[in-house]
Amino acid sequence: MDRRRKIVARRVVTAMNPRAIFFCAPLLLIAANASAQVDPFEFEVYPYQTVGNGMVELESLNSFVPNGHKHGDDGTSAGDFASQDMYRTAFELTYGFSDHVEGAAYLNLAHPNADSFQYAGSKFRVRGNLFEQGELPVDLGWYVELEWHRTPQFDDNQLELELKPIIEKDFRKFEIDLNPIFEKGVFVGPNKNKGFEFGYAAGIYYDYLREISPGLEFYGALGLIDDNDPLHAQQHYIFPVLKGELPHGIEYNVGPGIGLTRGSDRVIVKFNLELEHFVGSLF
Repeated sequence: MDRRRKIVARRVVTAMNPRAIFFCAPLLLIAANASAQVDPFEFEVYPYQTVGNGMVELESLNSFVPNGHKHGDDGTSAGDFASQDMYRTAFELTYGFSDHVEGAAYLNLAHPNADSFQYAGSKFRVRGNLFEQGELPVDLGWYVELEWHRTPQFDDNQLELELKPIIEKDFRKFEIDLNPIFEKGVFVGPNKNKGFEFGYAAGIYYDYLREISPGLEFYGALGLIDDNDPLHAQQHYIFPVLKGELPHGIEYNVGPGIGLTRGSDRVIVKFNLELEHFVGSLF
């Protein structure tokens, strides 16, 4: 929620007489609405395939906002720091429990403008897939995540649960991945008594070469399922990306993101690196 709008709203209420408050109450309620948020530490679309049994992966998810908002709680910022010139990185360590189930832990760090790197939260997730790839007309998977914040300067919600189905369909050289996102604050925090918020991550890729392939990725957040934010307050982004595999099993995904609404940051650049099976099979 935008703290500046809340403070202004309180001052206006204090100065108004009861009749003015009656007529202006709808405007105050609109000003107090929280903006829908995407996860700025994880501009990643998950495919159907998981890592293999006993395999370990290390991934670095990075983003930088060269053209964002200059106030906290706007754009991709869910806390006190402005999104403008914000650099974020998340280190993801993934382990394959079986050929169909994997678990991961994340460490989130952020570098606000003119400040040093700061701890910005942790995440733990488990995801898996159903059946063998190609058995069904559409490949289906699942994802469960618990995100923990002890850093209100980056996010007011201390604990969040995220659920998302993973849907993949291949058409010859084209791959389409869909990740609908259902997120809810749980147990503690300002949103613990609210319902689920809805967002999405999606990607379409053309398998041109193993070393380099173009694609388009889409990320967005609409707010509460039963009470969507106004379109101007929602966040929607489109990323033209290049992805591929470098020597020694290093995969990359890089591209600029363009904000499509007023509530979005105008430009975000992402650069993800994945060290595939960097430890190899442990068992």
